Amino acid sequence: MKIRAHAESHVVELDDGSQWQIFPGDLATTLSWQPETDLHLEPSGDRVSSHVLVNTTDNSRVRVIAADGTWVDGEVKNVLKDG
Repeated sequence: MKIRAHAESHVVELDDGSQWQIFPGDLATTLSWQPETDLHLEPSGDRVSSHVLVNTTDNSRVRVIAADGTWVDGEVKNVLKDG
């Protein structure tokens, strides 16, 4: 999948029309993403996110939830605190 839009730093729209919120602690990973970046969506076993987006070029991964979803505050704070 390719990026259709990444106008907001924390939301990415893929060429299949799906929209995903990027985990706050993973935003820096997305700074190098370009429209031609090839991404693969996978289910996540993470307690914070439902899926991960994997950059197929460098295998970097970012945790995501559906764009209309809500992060679980306590879990996000715990993960960010723990690094």
